[in-house]
Amino acid sequence: MPELPEVETTVHDLDQEVRGRTFVGVWTDFAKMIKSPNGFPEFKNNLFEKTILFVKRRGKNILFELSGGYILLVHQKLTGHLLYGNWVQDRNNWVSKDYGELADPINKYIHLVLFLDNGKQIALSDLRKFAKVGLWKAAALYESKEIKELGPEPMEEGFSFKKFKEALGAKKGKIKLVLMDQTVIAGIGNIYSDEILYASKVHPARLVQSLSEKELKAIYRNTQRILAEAIKLRGTTVVSNVEEYRGIGGQRGRYQEKLNVYRLNGKECRVCGEKVERIKANGRSWHFCPKCQK
Repeated sequence: MPELPEVETTVHDLDQEVRGRTFVGVWTDFAKMIKSPNGFPEFKNNLFEKTILFVKRRGKNILFELSGGYILLVHQKLTGHLLYGNWVQDRNNWVSKDYGELADPINKYIHLVLFLDNGKQIALSDLRKFAKVGLWKAAALYESKEIKELGPEPMEEGFSFKKFKEALGAKKGKIKLVLMDQTVIAGIGNIYSDEILYASKVHPARLVQSLSEKELKAIYRNTQRILAEAIKLRGTTVVSNVEEYRGIGGQRGRYQEKLNVYRLNGKECRVCGEKVERIKANGRSWHFCPKCQK
């Protein structure tokens, strides 16, 4: 978390709100999240008076294209989410001046604040502090491992079934892990790999090489369909102790209402009535229906 639909929602909303705005200051209490350039002072100095030309997504990365040939990269990781609003500092805490969802306790773990010339701020709330931020020269970023090794975008117009097969054909292993490999296809994580494979009636532990043409076509179609539906519903907000995606106004997504297996272990499958199962593998939880996904 967040995955492609959540990042796409954040990027779309931010672009509408902050395009043309200029950075006039920055604060952090966790300089370790700044991965480039070397040290927070240099990051702060280089960001000052840079104007946001537009905001876009590459994989799970949020990219602010800036004046002067710079790009501000934010990867929200497990528990991070970017917010847009007004905050005031009360000792070591940032308190939202906006009522409603921005004031929700899940949005209080603010470790980075970017000040804009309209008096508002972009804030990064991150309970676990896994998020990473960097300010790059555009040419250097696009040649970096960070971006260059990402696989194709599954929602791009040119992402054909042929390209999908070529991307998967370069990898061996279990289909769930391959779908989540960012060098194969960019943007898919634990939630949507579970949902895509359920809709395709493919067990997550099936080897890629064992999949038939029919099964591959089903995975391809469901990848695009499910990601598009999740974007339309503004992502998935799964309430837990650590993972709870929020949009830039603090609002929840709605795709969790459509989930069929992810974190629904013990619940009845909507198709066959069998209990959804969960297994732990490769440090992740895999959710599936043992009857529909043999």
